[in-house]
Amino acid sequence: MRKLVSALLYTALLGVANQAMAEGPDIAALREGDMRKLVVHSAPIKGSDTPFTSEDGEEMTLADYAGQHVVLNFWATWCAPCREEMPMLSEMQAELGSDDFSVVTVATGRNPRPGMERFFDEIGVDNLPLHTDARQSLARSLGVLGLPVTIILNPEGQEIARLQGDADWSSDSAYAIINALLDGEGGS
Repeated sequence: MRKLVSALLYTALLGVANQAMAEGPDIAALREGDMRKLVVHSAPIKGSDTPFTSEDGEEMTLADYAGQHVVLNFWATWCAPCREEMPMLSEMQAELGSDDFSVVTVATGRNPRPGMERFFDEIGVDNLPLHTDARQSLARSLGVLGLPVTIILNPEGQEIARLQGDADWSSDSAYAIINALLDGEGGS
């Protein structure tokens, strides 16, 4: 009887281990410091097809980023924590931006274009998009309450993680999480 129980336990553990290896490491295990605020979903959550305005004034949706992992940041010109974290997101885009990854910034609410440009100029950001969601339609469709909010999307446009509030996006933990996703090791 003991051998039967041991064999069943071994088989069950082997199955769990094989599934974990197939899915890659859990990105939740990589959270340290500010990244502990990152809520990693147990299963991807449907994204949004709600249109917003591109920095060129054209209507677009998150589907325009299909095939990429996206760090989607909602911000506003009046948001002091946004001012603190935006340069770190800019640095992440500079270092990791590729056909497989983008940091996408969307100013939600009333954010006049001159004010947005001044905000980026004052903090030295020149490589992130000035997309807008003036009526907060995209933000509402994704359940954004308060700013800043950063959502990580998989290449299928599904939400796999969310961080409410500001964070140190230049931390080793933030880079470990993004690199694990880009290496195909979990979360997608």
